[in-house]
Amino acid sequence: MISLASLGWGDDPPIPPESRRTGVVRGSRQSKHQDRTRIASASAASLTTYHSPPTTHLQANLRSPTTVEDMPNRLAESASPYLLQHADNPVDWYEWGAKAFEEARRRDVPVLISIGYSACHWCHVMAHESFEDPETAEQMNRDFVNIKVDREERPDVDAVYMEATQAMTGHGGWPMTVFADHDGSPFFTGTYFPPTPRQGIPSFRSVMTAVAEAWRERRGDVVRQARNVAATIGQRIPPAEALPAEEALASAVSVLASQFDDRHGGFGGVPKFPQQPVLEFLLRVHDRPWAEGARDMLVRTLAGMAAGGIRDHLGGGFARYSVDARWLVPHFEKMLYDNAQLARLYLWAGVEFESTAMTEVAVDTIEYMLTRLEHPGGGFYSAEDADSEGEEGKYYTWTHDEFREVAGVDADVAAGYFGVTPEGNFEGLNVLHRARPISDVAEEFGIGVDEAAEAVRRAGRALLERRESRVRPGLDDKIVAGWNGLAIRALAEAGAALREPRYTEAARRAARFVTEHMTDDDGRLHRSWAKGRIGPTGVLEDYAAMATGLFCLYATTGELEWFERAMEAVDAIAEHFSDPAGGFYTTPDDGERLVVRPKDSFDNPAPSGNALAAEALFFASSYTGEPSYWDRAEATIRSAGLIVERAPHAVGHLLSVLVVMLEGPREVAIIGPDAESFSDVVWERYRPGVVVARSPEPAEHPPLLASRGRPWETLAYVCRRFVCEAPVSSVDELRAAL
Repeated sequence: MISLASLGWGDDPPIPPESRRTGVVRGSRQSKHQDRTRIASASAASLTTYHSPPTTHLQANLRSPTTVEDMPNRLAESASPYLLQHADNPVDWYEWGAKAFEEARRRDVPVLISIGYSACHWCHVMAHESFEDPETAEQMNRDFVNIKVDREERPDVDAVYMEATQAMTGHGGWPMTVFADHDGSPFFTGTYFPPTPRQGIPSFRSVMTAVAEAWRERRGDVVRQARNVAATIGQRIPPAEALPAEEALASAVSVLASQFDDRHGGFGGVPKFPQQPVLEFLLRVHDRPWAEGARDMLVRTLAGMAAGGIRDHLGGGFARYSVDARWLVPHFEKMLYDNAQLARLYLWAGVEFESTAMTEVAVDTIEYMLTRLEHPGGGFYSAEDADSEGEEGKYYTWTHDEFREVAGVDADVAAGYFGVTPEGNFEGLNVLHRARPISDVAEEFGIGVDEAAEAVRRAGRALLERRESRVRPGLDDKIVAGWNGLAIRALAEAGAALREPRYTEAARRAARFVTEHMTDDDGRLHRSWAKGRIGPTGVLEDYAAMATGLFCLYATTGELEWFERAMEAVDAIAEHFSDPAGGFYTTPDDGERLVVRPKDSFDNPAPSGNALAAEALFFASSYTGEPSYWDRAEATIRSAGLIVERAPHAVGHLLSVLVVMLEGPREVAIIGPDAESFSDVVWERYRPGVVVARSPEPAEHPPLLASRGRPWETLAYVCRRFVCEAPVSSVDELRAAL
């Protein structure tokens, strides 16, 4: 099956790329490079491909004063920050839609589809090299109808062509370059192409020349290729006959252990991604007797990332990934989905392992989200760029001299801690990281640990103040529903676990923004919102991530509206996204018809839509007792059963859901005037398999609360599958019961 065959996650290419996945980096760099060189030829069916990485770059940074003169095209009317970056290209871009394909039929030329996103460095490189070049644009306009797609707005379109790219080349990435026929069926795919041949990669113009020639002179071959590719990517993995058992979880831990980087933490080589869904799975099973090594893999990875340059040690938050195995040098863009997941991971790891240091990382990450990514009206923006003033990492890096000047009297101690040297660690500049423990630094300078720590704090404040005077990287101000669902969950749980009402209120604001501004008059959720305009119809990820986020917001606040909204999302998933074979499609049944209807089963890098849907169904079943929700959750896991068995690193969050389903949920119903204090007990520990419903007085909704409680006292019921123990009437008794 194509999807399984493409689970190798690329390599370390000659030019750093933005890979399709965040899973374990596998395979041979040499063999992949030989493949690229071997398949480069004049035939469209045998042109080379390339897989490319992320950084970020928004409008002010993308448009150099030395590039082409402004020539606004159709994209000038878009709300997408990424499409707007290309609004002044001399390319006659179309947005995705029927008009572009109609024009291709009228002119009888193929379609060139370019897919990327605003925080993708190599997308910007190709844009500057090719799409801003008048001669290249002239060739594009003459021989093709050109479509520019924001993969974050249209993950469904991206999924179809990414699967095609992986099927045809063995790997994928962004920018993605696809040549398709008039029906949208791809016949040749690639990723980044340079303006001139480079390291076995043909130039973009030579690729276009070969494709156009094949279209004119070998149309029959091109059409057959397109039909074959469409048939291939339409295949699906057959479901497992039964729900995977505990043995599958133990096997998954073993597979991950075989791919673990014992020296630096994380999995695979370079580039190195956090792989948050895999880490959450390890957190959920670290104390199981069959999960040998899970705790060590988790703790060492979290510690390595927290110390590395992938983390912003001055302003908080994490970059997308590191280009080295040590977590040292990042691609400097910061994505909402990464930071929401990592904040939650560090929060619960800090609680579970009683680590103040991990909890502080969680808090720093949340504060970054609130400071830099929150919309004034609630909700969270998508990303911050890596580039500023046209240079990657310029905002974040330091020369040795500037660092010492700003740090002043604390420069020696701070340089020892942050690893700052005259030589630097990134193209002569310094990426700040925790190079040595503060105790070692203190010992070197013959001072106390507290004194050394205070010196580092003073220097950090001064450095941050200086950094704030620089030109800040661009902001992708698009609000994505699914990613806000991840943020809502992280903030709601952090608010409860840390007893911090600011976080809870931020979760409420985000929930209100999405439900009020991103839901249409028919109650349908939309994917994105930008500049006051609602985006495309929501995909499975949006409904499922929002459902899980709203369930968690209900669990932490007891506010019924969030439970009701979550149930509406779950029911919409069942109604509009169901696959009769099990699991769910990415797109709704009444959505746009693409070449194939995609199905999202792989984490990338957020949990897959199907994993989130399974978890939302688990919550719905636990709150209502309705068996159909449980049955659908099981069917969703079975639909990916072969992936669980053969490539567990690709389905980390589904494994996490499988853990709680095999153990069975624990439902906690709390009724009475002191329900909030009782509820706080639940959040003292990491309890992913526990659902909580509370009310200050007897209530019938959700069903977990029905027919329980007495008005004059607070009672808590701890249940398994709605079979409850005797109620308890004190927080100590509840703590013991849990």
